[in-house]
Amino acid sequence: MQNTQEMARETLMRLGALKQGHFRLTSGLHSDRYMQCAALFESPKESERLCAALAEKFAGKKIDLVAGPALGGIIMAYEVARALGVPNIFSEREEGKMTFRRGFHVEAGQKVLVVEDVVTTGGSVKEVIGLVRAAGGEVVGVGSVVDRSGGKADFGVPFHALMTLDATAWTEENCPLCREGVPIVKPGSRKVS
Repeated sequence: MQNTQEMARETLMRLGALKQGHFRLTSGLHSDRYMQCAALFESPKESERLCAALAEKFAGKKIDLVAGPALGGIIMAYEVARALGVPNIFSEREEGKMTFRRGFHVEAGQKVLVVEDVVTTGGSVKEVIGLVRAAGGEVVGVGSVVDRSGGKADFGVPFHALMTLDATAWTEENCPLCREGVPIVKPGSRKVS
């Protein structure tokens, strides 16, 4: 049987969510890999399968609610919650600050699983954790499809990812792909920069 790391990698590559090449990241750094989880969520069957595999990592935990940050955590929160048989909500930014809107709320004492498609620094996840705790909820864990932090993200609760991606990034001056003349692409753009 295939482990979740292999299953996630194979699925993400097949769907075009995990890209290899030469990319200029939003930070300006260059990388040889780029993760676009939106490509996963274009496939209901595959997103259901991977999110169910993530839900299994929290088997045995009492979970009342799944919460995720917009935008990457919306579909994921729904799919993980569906696999667990519990409700889901998502947070959004309002005037730059993460908040629960649309009547979404966490009740005092609710046990909440926080999910995100890709964790890099964990900033959005930490904001959702803060919202849950401020409402009196208890965060029982964090889950993601991909951990891009290389295992460095720490949320103070159990954190499980289907796949860990050690993504190397370089400044333009130190980029070996630039030295090799590999064309560069800015993700989300069709232009070569």
